[in-house]
Amino acid sequence: MEARLKSGVWVAALVRQCDLLARPAVVLRKGDPDSGGIVVVLRGREGLSALSQVRDGQGRLAWIRATGEAPVDQAAADAYVARALKRDPDLWVVEVDAPDLDPPFEARLV
Repeated sequence: MEARLKSGVWVAALVRQCDLLARPAVVLRKGDPDSGGIVVVLRGREGLSALSQVRDGQGRLAWIRATGEAPVDQAAADAYVARALKRDPDLWVVEVDAPDLDPPFEARLV
């Protein structure tokens, strides 16, 4: 079984990693510090992309582009986050500057 980091620790590490890469990262919403889900909104040159944390069939951490493969505008990203918060009130939301819309962290996209 894969060891799991607490959500608050993972988010803090992401913000620190982005700081080291000189990429602004902002926690827009704090969720449950132990087991809250995480959405990372990537802000790029072409628009935004929301990554949602999921588990694959073996329970391993993975990410999906919840807003689709193509960049979306601010309204579409905000609408996705609002829907996700209705499903999971313990959700963390982090926005990261990612000009190429690639996550600045190790992410297995499914």
